[in-house]
Amino acid sequence: MPTVYYQGEEIECEEGDVLRDVLKEAGLSVHNGSTRTFNCHGLGQCGTCAVQVDGEVSEPSRREEARLWLPPHHPSHDVRLACQTRVEGDVEVTKGSGLWGQHI
Repeated sequence: MPTVYYQGEEIECEEGDVLRDVLKEAGLSVHNGSTRTFNCHGLGQCGTCAVQVDGEVSEPSRREEARLWLPPHHPSHDVRLACQTRVEGDVEVTKGSGLWGQHI
C-alpha cells in the first residue's frame, strides 16, 4: 500500500488512487486561499492543485500537460496537478505558495 507524505501527515492509499482525492479524504487541501472554494473540482482545468511530487506517480495526461503550458505554470516548473496524478508508490508532496501554488 503506497504512503503519501504531505504537511507532516502520512496517508495510506490504494495504488492508482488520484492524489487530490487521497488528500481530500484525509481532510487536507491542495489549494491555497480562495481556490479552496473556487476550483474546477478535479477536472484538470484550473491548475490550482499544482504540487511538487517526489515518488512514484502516473505519467502526465494530455489534459494535464496542456494545462501546465498555461500561465502561471510551465512544464519546466516541475509541478503536477494533484487532480490528474495517480499514486503508484510512496510519494512526498509539497505545495508551493501563491494562488496556484506556483512558487515552490
